Amino acid sequence: MRILQVSPYDFPYPGGVTQHILNLERELRSRGHEVAIMAPSTDNQVEEKFPGFVRIGSRVVPLPVNQSRARLTLSPQLVPRVRRYLRQQRFDIVHLQEPLVPALPLTVLQYSTSVNVGTFHAARNSALFYRTTRPLIRRLQRRLHGKIAVSEAARELVFRSYKGAYRIIPNGIDVDFYGAPQPPASELQDGKLNIVFVGRLEKRKGLDYLLRAMALVCQLRPQARLIVIGAFRPGQRRAYLRQIQQFGLRHVVFKGFVSDEEKRQYLQTADIFCWPALGGESQGITLLEAMAAGTPVVASDIPASRTMLTDNEAAILVPPKDHVALARALMRVADNPEKSGRMAEAGRRRALDFTWSTIADRVLAYYEELLNEEELGGAYWSADADLLRAGGSPS
Repeated sequence: MRILQVSPYDFPYPGGVTQHILNLERELRSRGHEVAIMAPSTDNQVEEKFPGFVRIGSRVVPLPVNQSRARLTLSPQLVPRVRRYLRQQRFDIVHLQEPLVPALPLTVLQYSTSVNVGTFHAARNSALFYRTTRPLIRRLQRRLHGKIAVSEAARELVFRSYKGAYRIIPNGIDVDFYGAPQPPASELQDGKLNIVFVGRLEKRKGLDYLLRAMALVCQLRPQARLIVIGAFRPGQRRAYLRQIQQFGLRHVVFKGFVSDEEKRQYLQTADIFCWPALGGESQGITLLEAMAAGTPVVASDIPASRTMLTDNEAAILVPPKDHVALARALMRVADNPEKSGRMAEAGRRRALDFTWSTIADRVLAYYEELLNEEELGGAYWSADADLLRAGGSPS
């Protein structure tokens, strides 16, 4: 099967969609399928790093989306380059990640003659984007033969503006990688209670509520330490540093961006992983990574986490924006080693449902289903055309 994956986002920039594409590509290639990736990229060597990469657009514009910034290309050269490439190449499947985000996926959708599949990742608190763009892209979205949503939250968002059938296929994680035992992070081996947060420093990630919770936790555990992992700009950290000073917190460490290997080590060494997200999350990937690493989880009770945590033993969920409840949950785990152990084991079991091998099986099955439907539809159309030419009536 020849498959083209398309992303609207600057490819070298870290993000969930890029990771989704790379992991799915690896699984598909391992099964003998031919896979190409099309995306904008500010990295001039990207085509050397990734075989089969098609670079469309080298200039990106950061646009504010869902309290974050989406790095998109709006180059006027998109149309001729996309048309030429699709005309030269013949794909069985064109798989568009975030298919209704401008401008690359929409351009591909306009000119693709393959079976088109779209995966919707976002679960914003508002459907404003889909509502405002609907008059412009209603016709193009009808060119999608199949629609995937990574969670019920993502499906509900897009369904408000674009009705239809959506297959729920979540993002996967590398369970074997995060579960492989590692030596402890040496700087965390000093007897402190270690709580890890992973995420960008955006309001919707809820770090300010976790800092308020830490102020309460430190009244009982003065040596409790918070490790903050995730890329940030200097200006983003300043507001949190003021909050740390205000609360008198002494043990908050901003690690910034770390490699996957370092993240795994911190997760496995930590006593608790905390995910205090406020909403607007489609799926809790970092939750799954922590569970695969065997780290007990305390998280906000929002749709994204409920989808991941069908087993109540795997985590403690608390109302979002409630720092008191968050602090109580952290202390429940810290003070109860038996409960912590049960949570870790339940988390490992649940993470096994999200291996990339399992996710790729589901995606490939959906591809085959759509290709069979398209072939069947084409056969019916040909039979009707033959009847009309012969003077008969189509069924």
